[in-house]
Amino acid sequence: MAADSNPEPIAKGTIPTIKQSFRDLFRWRQRVAITNEYGEVATEWQTPEPLQNPVKLFIQLSAKDWVFFIVGLLAWTADAFDFHALSIQTVKLAKYYETSKTNVTTAITLTLLLRSVGAAFFGLAGDKFGRKWPMVVNMIVLGLLQIATIYSATFQQFLAVRSLFGLFMGGVYGNAIAMALENCPVNARGLMSGILQQGYSFGYVLAACANLGVGGSTESWKTVFWVAAGFSIAVGLVRICFPESNQFLEAKRSGKPKVTPAAFFRETRHMLAKEWRMCIYCIILMTWFNYYSHTSQDSYTTFLLTQKEFKNAAASRGSIIMKVGACVGGTIIGYLSQFIGRRRAMVGAAFISACLIPAWILPTSEPSLSASGFFMQFFVQGAWGVIPIHLNELSPPAFRSSFPGITYQLGNMISSPSAQIVNAIAESHFVTRAGNGDRVEAYGPTMGIATAIIALGIAVTAALGPEKRGSRFETTAPAGTDVEDLVKRPSGDAEAGSDSDVGRSEKGAEERIERV
Repeated sequence: MAADSNPEPIAKGTIPTIKQSFRDLFRWRQRVAITNEYGEVATEWQTPEPLQNPVKLFIQLSAKDWVFFIVGLLAWTADAFDFHALSIQTVKLAKYYETSKTNVTTAITLTLLLRSVGAAFFGLAGDKFGRKWPMVVNMIVLGLLQIATIYSATFQQFLAVRSLFGLFMGGVYGNAIAMALENCPVNARGLMSGILQQGYSFGYVLAACANLGVGGSTESWKTVFWVAAGFSIAVGLVRICFPESNQFLEAKRSGKPKVTPAAFFRETRHMLAKEWRMCIYCIILMTWFNYYSHTSQDSYTTFLLTQKEFKNAAASRGSIIMKVGACVGGTIIGYLSQFIGRRRAMVGAAFISACLIPAWILPTSEPSLSASGFFMQFFVQGAWGVIPIHLNELSPPAFRSSFPGITYQLGNMISSPSAQIVNAIAESHFVTRAGNGDRVEAYGPTMGIATAIIALGIAVTAALGPEKRGSRFETTAPAGTDVEDLVKRPSGDAEAGSDSDVGRSEKGAEERIERV
């Protein structure tokens, strides 16, 4: 077709981009804008590369790349362990502080509200000073705050500590994914992104295992928090033993040696002025996604304990199996997104998860609920498995530490009342439990209806949004580094369109580094 041989340029403006994005969702080939050595831009269609053997993709990473990836994965896992140490023990904490479960989830709301502040501070610090020391400070302070939580004598003290905890928790995500993914080979990023994102699910699994191990007594919540504190501090100490991100050091050397605060914040203002549409889009997308995960998982253990009337051990086993499904789904769908596209992977996973909702909340036996929970989270976290690399690829190149973290945590902030809303509605509405006729709190219907609405929102938002699958950013200078001239690179760069895999021409285009 003539239209296919000469594609229209990548759209500019909100409405044209939405229209082009939606049309491109149904095109297999990807729209790619190539900039040559003379600054001339041409748009062409490119066919996605076939999926490669995962083992071959793993081999492409050097030993140093693996070290950075594993440390980033451990940091994200510890971050999730710290968070879910509270959410899976809501019933215990309500008994300990003699308050309602809804009041306990106020701590979750406060944590998520303040994570965006920490994301902004530590993300910008990561872009300016490197990934290493902001992460070290983050992890050690998180461990100390877990200990402070244990010694909170009153519920007011507990809420205050968890609010402060949110500030430092927010700084982990952006630096962790930037450090873990920025040196990954382009064709391995979908797989590695899926694995990395499942650090969050794995942290949940570890917290649930700890909860299972300590038993159901009211005081046992403190032991889980001690384990979480040790985990976070250990990751911080391990990070000290390894050098700064090689990509950050090379990018810094490619610009002027001195990175001044004035230049850094000037470029930040320029980035926000230029990329404000992308910022708003990513915040909306991450708001949906954070509602998606927190609504479907934060109260799941409470759902099993109250509506299904499981014992602590059975509820913990169900939670563990559910999040094992999340680990598997996120890895597989993240890997497939490299071939089928980021947006198609998210839209498909969200739609399937919505179809699974009845099987997720209606069964009454432990095996049935465990199986449906496994597959539900397979697709919920499958959609999430695309997010780390998708945000990195959409980010302005010099702000890949701050941009993903800030947009993610702002989405978290907006969705922060999710667990509190679920608990408040469920505790005020009742259903009759099948089998024994007990009147129980309506956690299942509340979670099911909310998750269906959210899944639809994700499908629509992703379908209408941009995509830059395969974006190359290995040589981009860090924020605050002035690059006066256009710098030629041997490996071409491309700006992807709505369903694009940012590609290279066969001969390789010359890359331009522009001031953000």
